[in-house]
Amino acid sequence: MGTQHTILVVEDNDFVRMQIVTFLKEVGYVTLEATDGNGALDIMSKDVALAVVDVRMEPMGGFEFITMMQLHGYKIPVVLVTGDQDNTTLEKAGRLGVATVLMKPIQKDRLVSMVKRLIERGSR
Repeated sequence: MGTQHTILVVEDNDFVRMQIVTFLKEVGYVTLEATDGNGALDIMSKDVALAVVDVRMEPMGGFEFITMMQLHGYKIPVVLVTGDQDNTTLEKAGRLGVATVLMKPIQKDRLVSMVKRLIERGSR
């Protein structure tokens, strides 16, 4: 199903990151992993089809990473993952052009279907 598309997973919680990576690998995606925005920028490449990004990370969080990614010219869909259920997070995500926001705990079916949909939309 994944047809070798590369997904960047940026999450500082080891358990959550491993869970997301496992979900994506099980359906055939290739993954790159980072524990914060700085690490993600270091491994970001034109081969990345989509990024799954946590909001709260140190030293560079999800919103800062998305801003830096856009400044570097990367125009890929972003799935933001968060445990925060506040309007401020959703508003900021909207202003930055985030494709969708998924709440933690991440549900495999929702994540996989959203990633698939966004990659298919981007490849048209």
